[in-house]
Amino acid sequence: QVQLVESGGGLVQAGDSLRLSCAASGSTSTAHAMGWFRQPPGKEREFVATIRWSGGSTGNPYYADSVKGRFSIARDKTINTIYLQMNNLEAGDTAVYYCAAGRPITSTLATVRGYHSWGQGTQVTVSS
Repeated sequence: QVQLVESGGGLVQAGDSLRLSCAASGSTSTAHAMGWFRQPPGKEREFVATIRWSGGSTGNPYYADSVKGRFSIARDKTINTIYLQMNNLEAGDTAVYYCAAGRPITSTLATVRGYHSWGQGTQVTVSS
């Protein structure tokens, strides 16, 4: 199991930027990818972005269509930490954001079941 701790959430206005961080510890070798999911109020958890620990300098990031061009995922392998840079935030981005770690395959890359470890979540609220 991988222990994940998110930070960086908060209350911002539409159009603002925010950066989330997620520090991983424990059995990090059991995960070859890490990702961000979010759960808007009253809705199911949904995929946001994922990145591989390998995959060259970029880690082969992959994004949900709803955040493509606005959000950017990155990783720092030296400190087992991933980041989610969120720009031009919209009211629809309001959600609890969760960090995840796992060994997803292509078909589960953007699904909850592709990841075996989860953080406690951090609230992001965007006011319009």
